[in-house]
Amino acid sequence: MKIFLKQEPNYLPKYSSFSYQEEAVKAIQDLEYAAIFHEQGLGKTKIAIDLILYWFEKKEVDTVLIVAKKSLINNWINELGVHTHIKPRVLTQNKKANYYVFNSPAKIMLINYEVMKSENTRMELFLKTRDVAVILDESTKIKNPESDLTQEYLRLSKFFKKRIIMTGTPVANRPYDIWSQIWFLDQGKSLGNDFNNFKKDFDLANTLYKDTDLRENFESQISLIEDKISKFTVRETKASGVLDLPEKIIKIIKTKWEIHQRELYNQIKDEEKAFVIKNGIPTEDDSKIIVKRLLRLVQVASNPKLVDDSYKQSPGKLNSLITILDDIKRNDEKCIIWTSFTANADWLKTKLVEYGTCKVHGKIPIDIRNRTINNFLTDKKYRVLIATPGAAKEGLTLTVANHVIFYDRSFSLDDYLQAQDRIHRYSQKRKCYVYNLIMEDSIDELLEIMLSSKHLAAQLTQGDISLDFYKSKISYKYGEIIKEILGIKEDDYDRG
Repeated sequence: MKIFLKQEPNYLPKYSSFSYQEEAVKAIQDLEYAAIFHEQGLGKTKIAIDLILYWFEKKEVDTVLIVAKKSLINNWINELGVHTHIKPRVLTQNKKANYYVFNSPAKIMLINYEVMKSENTRMELFLKTRDVAVILDESTKIKNPESDLTQEYLRLSKFFKKRIIMTGTPVANRPYDIWSQIWFLDQGKSLGNDFNNFKKDFDLANTLYKDTDLRENFESQISLIEDKISKFTVRETKASGVLDLPEKIIKIIKTKWEIHQRELYNQIKDEEKAFVIKNGIPTEDDSKIIVKRLLRLVQVASNPKLVDDSYKQSPGKLNSLITILDDIKRNDEKCIIWTSFTANADWLKTKLVEYGTCKVHGKIPIDIRNRTINNFLTDKKYRVLIATPGAAKEGLTLTVANHVIFYDRSFSLDDYLQAQDRIHRYSQKRKCYVYNLIMEDSIDELLEIMLSSKHLAAQLTQGDISLDFYKSKISYKYGEIIKEILGIKEDDYDRG
């Protein structure tokens, strides 16, 4: 049913925007669908909120549905409270409570990605009775078109009167990540309806280093994407100078092996087998799954205790980490330590107590995570936040810190870019430092090349750089290095 209010809320924003944010709103405010791809830290949320207020003022929609990751719902509630006079309602896993939300006169509703799927039947009925706009925050959540979650969003997309996706990293890992996000907007008009066919041309494959024709096709294809979607996308980067941000300095810190750590690494790398201790019992690990083996090498280069409970020594990276922390402490500054592993976050917390540490990772309840983040932001005794990217890489402004240290990294470009830019944002006033701890002669060196290559491919896809610049900087050596590390034949590669 349509909602008619006796008195409309105040649709004026409480605060003005930066000029580049105003320009973004004007560029897309009257479109049926659009993408807000501003780089992380440039205020996409404010653009989205001003867009919502414009729609309400012009009576273009009855309701706006904001879809976000569960950990970011509170962030949206806070931002809407700061910038608008409208109080949102929240749809949760409580279906009984959701009944009252669906039948309320709420102008703005918040929902997380999973609830949207579980409420798909009622949601479809709701969308048929109201004029609803949708905003997908961190839209890379639907980057995999083969997942049940993404397929449900693609199915429902046609029922929304207006559709907006927003993320600072539309190419989260590989250029083909952008396909389903754009399909949600235009049902295949720009990038086609066949994902598998699209993927063939846009895969940053391991074999590009030795196949000239494949490489040239890949480069020419990704350089065309921005033109195909430019009519309904807006993007600004920090490099464009729209904000006067402090300098961000990236430092590569090479670290030395602890002798037992090196021995275990070589066992896994060269012999494909390693005897490790699990729950006090010697266990032979004989995994032939490439991704699993690469991950295990990352773990050993970071902290052998992640795979071997009997390991009691101090891994090589710990001393380098402490040296950096001592300098930060002397300067009376704060930092974030990123690790991909929850067990590492727990271990680092015990090793670094004297630095005033707190931790956030996916196994910690969201309310405790939120409280921990607030303590880090407001209490001087907490100087070091230890976090996993999955739990804290998005939607958070952590500019009380101006240092981030990657104790280890995954192969995810999104994790890397989002995590470092928690500190390099519009409210930051100090020079920022990003430290990458890289174990010498290890898979960490592959990760450095791989992430750099992915970043360049993402920049070209997003229109941030020219094809000539891309060609002058790109390296496809990661394909050779993976082959060497694993000691496998070319045909055994996992292209992902």
